[in-house]
Amino acid sequence: MATTTISPKFQIVIPKEVREKLHLCPQQRLQVVEKGGVITLVPEVPLKNLKGALKGMSKTDIREKKDRL
Repeated sequence: MATTTISPKFQIVIPKEVREKLHLCPQQRLQVVEKGGVITLVPEVPLKNLKGALKGMSKTDIREKKDRL
């Protein structure tokens, strides 16, 4: 498990092995999510990378907006 330290300016460094594994690059944006005292960093994915992600999805049995409540 990789660890990091918060600097006096409240900055952190993402360890090299994690950056390489997730293919993170400089200036890439991360969403910060806090839940139950746990902080999670989630890389934002450009919309163009999601093209075709739902290919082959069934279009039947889609609920109407009124049924989603």
